[in-house]
Amino acid sequence: MSTGAKLKELRGTKTQQEVAKGIGITKSALAMYERDERIPRDEVKIRIAEYFGVSLLYLFFNGSEHK
Repeated sequence: MSTGAKLKELRGTKTQQEVAKGIGITKSALAMYERDERIPRDEVKIRIAEYFGVSLLYLFFNGSEHK
């Protein structure tokens, strides 16, 4: 599963705007991450993983473990 697909799945029923605000990024940046058009900077990767409560390995490096 791609990072974008994982992000969409983790977002669930929340809007992109809600999640982007919680992470501290723009809605358009999140949309690009979800479409696998852009890869976030390392500091943003950390904030995304913390927001969703998952590991960086799972989210960005095709690891199979959530935490």
